[in-house]
Amino acid sequence: MNDPAAARTEPARSGRATDRGRTRPGLWASAASLARSLFVAAGLVTAYYLLPLNGGSTSGASALFACGLLAVVVVFSWEIRAIVRSPHPRLKAVEALGATLALYLVLFASAYYLLEHAVPGSFSEPLTKTDALYFTLTTFSTVGFGDITARSETGRVVTMLQMAGGLLLVGVAARVLSNAIRAGLLRQGREPPTE
Repeated sequence: MNDPAAARTEPARSGRATDRGRTRPGLWASAASLARSLFVAAGLVTAYYLLPLNGGSTSGASALFACGLLAVVVVFSWEIRAIVRSPHPRLKAVEALGATLALYLVLFASAYYLLEHAVPGSFSEPLTKTDALYFTLTTFSTVGFGDITARSETGRVVTMLQMAGGLLLVGVAARVLSNAIRAGLLRQGREPPTE
C-alpha cells in the first residue's frame, strides 16, 4: 500500500470512472428518453385521429397549415434551447428530433386530409386519415409507391413543400442539433468529440 506508483494511478482511475459515469447517461436515462419520444409521437398520432378535422374552406385549411408550420419551427427552436441546457444533450437531441419529426408528419397528413375534403379529387383516390398519413410517410421517406398521387395543383404544391421541408428537416436540422449538442457539452465543461 506504500507503493507511490499505485497511489498515483488510483485517483486517476477513480477520476476517469467518475467522468465516464457523468458523460454517458445511464440505462434509466436512455430508457426514459426513448419512452418520452414514443409517448410524444403516439400522442400526436392519437390527436391526429381523434381531432375532428372537418373539411372546411381552403382558406381556413391554409391558415391552419401555416400555423402548423409555425408550430414546427417554434417547437424545434424550443427543443434546441432544451438541448443546450440538458444534462444529457445527446439524448435530448434524439427526443427533439422525434418530437419535431412526428409533428411535421402529422401536420402534412392533416393538410392532405383537409385538402381532399375541401377540394374532392385533389388526390388519385379519396383520402381517409390513414391514407393521408400513409401518403405523408411514403412522400417523406421518398419511397413514393405511386398508389396515391396528388392531382390538383394545390395538392402538388403541398407535396412539394413537404419534400423540400423534409430535406431541410433531415439536412439542416441534423446540423443544428449537432451544434446544440456541442454547445450543451461545452456548457457543462465537457469536451465534445472531435470530428
